[in-house]
Amino acid sequence: MRRALGAMAVSGEGSERGLRRRRSVKQAEDRSAEDADQDQQDVAAPEPQTEEAVQLQTGTYWLTRIVLLRSICFIYFVAFAVAYNQNRALIGQRGLTPCREYLRSVKQYVGGKIGGAALAYTPSVLWSMQWEDMDANLDNIALAGLALSGFVLLSGRSNMVIMAALWTLYHSIVSVGQLCQLLETGFLGIFLCPLWNLEQIPRRTPPSLISIWTFRWLIVRIMLGAGLIKIRGDRCWRDLTCMDYHYETQPVPNPISYYLHHSPRWFHCFETLSNHFIELIVPFFTFMGRRMCMINGALQILFQVVLIISGNLSFLNWLTIVPSLACFDDSALEFLFWSSGTARRTVLKIQNEDAAGQNPPATARMLIRRVVNVSLGILIAYLSVPVLINLLSSRQVMNTSFDPLRIVNTYGAFGSITKERTEVVFQGTLSADPSGEEVVWEEYEFLCKPGSVSRRPCLISPYHYRLDWLMWFAAFQTYEQNEWIIQIAGRLLANDSTVLSLMGHNPFEDREKPRWIRGEHFRYKFTKPGSTSAVNGNWWVRKRIGPYFPAVNLEGLRRYFQSRNWPQPDNY
Repeated sequence: MRRALGAMAVSGEGSERGLRRRRSVKQAEDRSAEDADQDQQDVAAPEPQTEEAVQLQTGTYWLTRIVLLRSICFIYFVAFAVAYNQNRALIGQRGLTPCREYLRSVKQYVGGKIGGAALAYTPSVLWSMQWEDMDANLDNIALAGLALSGFVLLSGRSNMVIMAALWTLYHSIVSVGQLCQLLETGFLGIFLCPLWNLEQIPRRTPPSLISIWTFRWLIVRIMLGAGLIKIRGDRCWRDLTCMDYHYETQPVPNPISYYLHHSPRWFHCFETLSNHFIELIVPFFTFMGRRMCMINGALQILFQVVLIISGNLSFLNWLTIVPSLACFDDSALEFLFWSSGTARRTVLKIQNEDAAGQNPPATARMLIRRVVNVSLGILIAYLSVPVLINLLSSRQVMNTSFDPLRIVNTYGAFGSITKERTEVVFQGTLSADPSGEEVVWEEYEFLCKPGSVSRRPCLISPYHYRLDWLMWFAAFQTYEQNEWIIQIAGRLLANDSTVLSLMGHNPFEDREKPRWIRGEHFRYKFTKPGSTSAVNGNWWVRKRIGPYFPAVNLEGLRRYFQSRNWPQPDNY
């Protein structure tokens, strides 16, 4: 009995110890489960991210629109600044080729009336302005363009009215003497914007994919046009020798052109092959999905930056960057905007609303806008037909328009490369006899183009000295093909301040007027680094080819000016 009770006591103690052991194990398991749950919660429920840390989604173009508008208006601003500073001297009342005389000739050509025919031939608001003070008209157009483009550039806000006004103003001076690639780019920019609204991100007017694709189509045509005209043109593009000459013979070299010209032969071959790849192959990346389209945009921008660094080609390369920006969506361009900025936060909010199905209800205006966007696509497609035919033609022409408003154009550059650089140098003398043995000829200098062999090449891009550019073309031809050359000579004989404003150096400043002016033709070459000429501070060496035009004086030019109905040089 006692033994049985003892056994029961031992058994009870063992059971109690087992029960305590099981309870402690269970508690440990519970604690482990709680720790595991807490760890899982820590992994599954991270701290909420701020708006600044959230990346924008792909496929929207709100920020792209802001970048495009600012870029277009930057180019507009430069173009109108060039016009304001140079139009008076070039096409003003006392300009080298007065636009008033051009408009009169157009008016006579279309039947003597200012109507639809005149506007179609030369679209310009100058038709509706008073011609008695053409200088004021040109200045007012340029100042209005500067004001409007400056506003959009600084604010990133615009509407169709402002962009249409800029396009109309620039069209007015393009028609009488300016560059036309900006016209097509500016026209496409009109359809990026709402009609009236000046909000930076107008919720009810999202950027149209059709509008974005018109910019992409523009960069494709620009690059293919440039590439095909090279392959079909100068043989040096096919034997990879064009870059041996380009830096030295381009319109207006800069200091970096000097050093690039002296690069090794293999580097010039690499440049030429890279040019063909970027202009003929890369444009097709546009149609291969988002990633490849962005690669195309990045390569095109890099290519244009290299061209900007290597020469003064006006704002053309800057302008070519603009349509390349349309290859990037908001997700790719958000790095250009402050992470806490209003634009980025607004786009993020719109994307979140769209993801939640909280789109604004369709209105009649939104439906009309869709019709406008589709109409734009149809118009560009229709006007692109002759441009495509031209691209595919063995007789391709470049920089040509097939419609009077120049909405869709052909483009191209350097289809042929000049192998030597020639320059026209104006010289004047106070001597009575230009052929005398003791005659001293003194040289005029232009603002940027090569003249004095010791003057360092200038660096002006994106600005543009239009007369310097024209002189580059004139050096390939004769003065009979460029009669404005003689106009310059007569005006220099009269010390005319209008023409002298386009020159960099007047040797007869604060002296009596020159008695004779002549044009000399020279062949220019870069000096070789380390040569005696280079050590002496010369960038160029030159050799006289011969006279470009003979020595002339005021008396001898009077009959020449009268035969062309030009005002006498000393009457300006």
